[in-house]
Amino acid sequence: MKFDVSSTALLSRLQSISKVIVNKNSLPILDSFLFDLEGNLLTITASDAETRMVTSIEVMNAEGSGLFAVSAKILLDPLKELPEQPLTFDINDDNLEIFIHFQNGKYNFIGQKGDTYPQQKPLSENAISLTMESSQLLNGISRSLFATAEDELRPVMNGIYFDILPDSLTFVASDGHKLVRFRNLSIKSPERASFILPKKPANLLKNILAKEDDMVLVKFDDNNVYVSCNNFEMVCRLIEGRYPNYNSVIPKDNPYKVTIDRISFLNALKRVSIFSSPASSLIKLNLSEGRMLISAQDIDFSYAAEEMVACQYEGSELNIGFKATYLIEILGNISSDEVVFELADPSRAGVLVPLENEENEDLLMLLMPMMLND
Repeated sequence: MKFDVSSTALLSRLQSISKVIVNKNSLPILDSFLFDLEGNLLTITASDAETRMVTSIEVMNAEGSGLFAVSAKILLDPLKELPEQPLTFDINDDNLEIFIHFQNGKYNFIGQKGDTYPQQKPLSENAISLTMESSQLLNGISRSLFATAEDELRPVMNGIYFDILPDSLTFVASDGHKLVRFRNLSIKSPERASFILPKKPANLLKNILAKEDDMVLVKFDDNNVYVSCNNFEMVCRLIEGRYPNYNSVIPKDNPYKVTIDRISFLNALKRVSIFSSPASSLIKLNLSEGRMLISAQDIDFSYAAEEMVACQYEGSELNIGFKATYLIEILGNISSDEVVFELADPSRAGVLVPLENEENEDLLMLLMPMMLND
C-alpha cells in the first residue's frame, strides 16, 4: 500500500479522535489508530472499547488497499513537530513495515494487523433517529456538561440525560447539588424516547462539534448511540438505568424574584469568594429592596469580605447561603446579560433563568442552598 497525504490535515484528524484513547487499555491494539485505505479515501478509527471515533480524509496517489494499525504515540508525537508538507506512506503488505517519507527525512516502524481491531456492533433495527444542527447539539452539551456528577454509586447521574418529546429535546444534568434543564423547542421527534450520554463522549463531542457547521444525525437503541456529522462519526455505549424525575425537584412557586446584571453578580462573587472558607466555599446573600449584599468569611484566618450589587428586588429581607464555586459555574454557563434568581426560603433550592431566552430555547439552572450558621 502507498499514498500521499497533507501532514497538517492528517494531524488535525488524528488529534481530534486521539482523545478517545486511554493510557491503560484492555486490548493492546487499542493503543493504536486503525487505518483503512480504500481507493483515495483513508478512514481512521480510535477506540477505548466503550467509545469509538471514526474520521476520514482524502489521500492522493493511492496504490493498493487494506487495513493496518499504527501506534498513536509513534505517529502523533513526530507529526506535531513537522511543518505543513506532503507525507508519503509506504506500507509493506507482507510484514507491515511502514515508511513515512517527508521533505527532509523519513520515519520507519512496524505496524500491526488491522483485522484484530475490535469491530463495532450495528445498532438494532428499532433504533430511533434524530437530526439537528451541530450548533444545537453543541449548545445542549455545553450548557449541561458541567453539572454532571462523579458518582460511582449512582452512575445514571454521570452523564447528560436526553429527554426526547414530540415537541422538544431536553438536556438534563445534575450532581445532586446543582441541576441544568435546557430545552430546545425546535427539535422534534415522532416518538417519546430518552438516553443517558456518558461524560467522556459528551466531552469528545463538545470538542468536535465546535469545528462543525453541518447537520448531525443522532441514532440510538437501548445500548449505544451513534452520532454522525460531516467529518466524524462516534459510537458509544450508553449509561444504563432510569434517570430520576428531574421536574419533580424544580420548585414551581418561588415568591422572591431578583433580577440582576449577570456579569456584575459573577465578578462580585469571584472577588468575595476568595475570602470564604476553602472547606465550604460558603457565601451569604442578603437581599433587601434594590440591593444584594454578598459576604464571605473564613473564621480560621479572620478573613472577611462583603460587596454590594444593585438589583431589582421587592420583598422582605432574605438571607441565604450558597457554595460560591457552584454559583460561579452556573452564572458562567448562562449567556444572557441579565438573570432572574428565584428564591423561596433559606432551605429551598434557588432557580436561575435568563431574563430573556434565545429563540426556541428554555434554560433553567437550579442550586441547592447551604446552611448558614447565623
